[in-house]
Amino acid sequence: MALRLTGRRVLVVGGGAVASRRVPGLLAAGARVEIVSPELTPFLRGHVDAGRVAWHERRFEAADVEGAWLVHVAVDDPVAADQVSAAAEGQRIFCVRADDREAATAWTPAVTRHGQVTVAVTDGGDRRRAMAVRDLVALALESQPPVALEYKGVALVGAGPGDPELITVKGRRLLAAADVVVADRLIPGLLLGDLRPEVELVDAAKIPYGPSAAQEEINRILVERALEGKFVVRLKGGDPYVFGRGGEEAIACAAAGVPVLVVPGVTSSIAAPALAGIPVTHRGVAHEFTVVSGHVAPDSGQSLVDWSALARMRGTIVVMMGLKNLPKIAARLIAEGRPADTPAAVVQEGSTPDQRSLRSTLGTVADDAAAAGLRPPATVVIGAVVSALG
Repeated sequence: MALRLTGRRVLVVGGGAVASRRVPGLLAAGARVEIVSPELTPFLRGHVDAGRVAWHERRFEAADVEGAWLVHVAVDDPVAADQVSAAAEGQRIFCVRADDREAATAWTPAVTRHGQVTVAVTDGGDRRRAMAVRDLVALALESQPPVALEYKGVALVGAGPGDPELITVKGRRLLAAADVVVADRLIPGLLLGDLRPEVELVDAAKIPYGPSAAQEEINRILVERALEGKFVVRLKGGDPYVFGRGGEEAIACAAAGVPVLVVPGVTSSIAAPALAGIPVTHRGVAHEFTVVSGHVAPDSGQSLVDWSALARMRGTIVVMMGLKNLPKIAARLIAEGRPADTPAAVVQEGSTPDQRSLRSTLGTVADDAAAAGLRPPATVVIGAVVSALG
């Protein structure tokens, strides 16, 4: 049995860790959640401050159950829990007990969610066994998800920095439902091995045009396939909107009346430094970080970066696609006032088995990267955070 709680009052008694685990699911079900508790965890207080939950800052009273469709008891005091159970029983309201499943009139199942599919498992009160079965079902759904017929149009999906496990759960689910996949060169190749045999795979890296013309052809393919009624996933390395030209593809689809769903991805501008032991911000070291594209040299009239302003900033600079122009980038930053002894690092193919990194200074990083034989794709990090963790 599943309960439809949208718009219906659910009472939660207790404001501790157990309530923190239960309330999000109730909110996701659309319930009107009221909490009775003298105290709340900061997590629950955040929901109260946002207006998502009503809070009665006191101990439970029997009248609190009146008008509730469901009661959750989330206290570890058996006497207090019995009082709530008795009040709910007197009003013929189902009651979940976190402290004593045998004393409850309703059980919370072990749940796994995959899009619009929710699987709930109960097993005679054996919570551990229910969770084990839930995990087996979740694993099966992740490896062979049910095709979701409701998906239409184009999904711009960020595949992450290179490790196939760093794609989001939603991204993987949409990929499993795709009829057509248009893939970038830098996406994790192992993700393609999980596609259904009938899926049309378009390798965007092999489209035989110059950069601008190739993008036009990609846009045409996305729109054409979507207008044929197929669900198209545009699979892009990193995040679709971080130097991924996802904005151009979204504009092309919108102009053709094709709905677009954007699934953010883990960008290598943050992930690559992190996996090399470099936080892009660190308390007392850097309060900001700036991500710039280095594919255009600083002395080019096509560069949109204010290198002078960038050099004056005290925070972290992350340069994407800048390995080729790194000598000019470093020289320009130094000329504009960034000290030559500023720590710098280069991370090649972050999150993949081929990840390599080196640490240097702004004055020598270009020569050191060349001497080490580092190759694109690579992420350059400039700032004190490079040495923040030792």
